[in-house]
Amino acid sequence: MDTVKSPMKIEKEEIANLHFPEIEVLTTAEDHTRRKYELERASQLGNGDHVKIKIVFEDTEGIKQVETTVWAVTGERVVLKHGITIPIRRIHEIK
Repeated sequence: MDTVKSPMKIEKEEIANLHFPEIEVLTTAEDHTRRKYELERASQLGNGDHVKIKIVFEDTEGIKQVETTVWAVTGERVVLKHGITIPIRRIHEIK
């Protein structure tokens, strides 16, 4: 799915100050399925081995990337350290 070019790299602490539209960024059912699988895998890696992954997502200002450990995945959000969250609907890909 590597279709997103040159996201701006940010620190996870900056995510708390971002604004996320309600619009879903992915368009196909296959992309949704792939994202769900990748998020579940990222959560397992984060909790078991404390592996950092890259999340490419989009806020109101553009596409961004953060490298962090995923602590949990809920129905609507990815939970990072210190309770920082990213809405799943705004995530383009997980690397």
